Amino acid sequence: MIKKWSFILVYFSNRVFNQNDELSYSFPSLEQKDYTNLNVPFTGKFFIGFKEAIAFKESQGKYHKINSLGYMGKYQFGSETLKTIGINDSLSFLNSPKLQEKAFVTLLSKNKWELKDEIEKFSGKIIGGVKVTESGILAAAHLGGVGSVKRFLNSNGSRKCKDEYGTSVKTYMRDFGGYETTGIIAENDPIVK
Repeated sequence: MIKKWSFILVYFSNRVFNQNDELSYSFPSLEQKDYTNLNVPFTGKFFIGFKEAIAFKESQGKYHKINSLGYMGKYQFGSETLKTIGINDSLSFLNSPKLQEKAFVTLLSKNKWELKDEIEKFSGKIIGGVKVTESGILAAAHLGGVGSVKRFLNSNGSRKCKDEYGTSVKTYMRDFGGYETTGIIAENDPIVK
């Protein structure tokens, strides 16, 4: 049914109604290669795109997911990390999408504070073959922690910092670079409210 409606909409929107001219139509491509660069759901490089890209990488966006190492939720938090932002009840956290979203932003705020010097010093530079951006630094800190990001940057990319599954800080810095994260306010000791 969707294909029919798409055809009808394309037909009428592209039809030339001038009697003296030849009718012209433009149809969507049937070639899959013409659609490889689509970024569905079109969140782009905005903050929502950043959040959803990290969530997909971490848990396929599933709020109730717990991985083999015990990391939980949409953004795969460890219980110790949750405690640093004021969440002591892992079960309540796991069952509350709203709390998980707040926790993610709160942790970004905390990491931005702890990495403010590195963000200022390294943003725009190429380290280990990766252009460093604020969003890349924050994503890498979410993966491997603040210390791993500092080691990677201060060693000019020679320190290979990875998580337990083998994903590197460098990979996160590259894959999540260039997103809009300036709206995240750096806070020294933020607590989820």
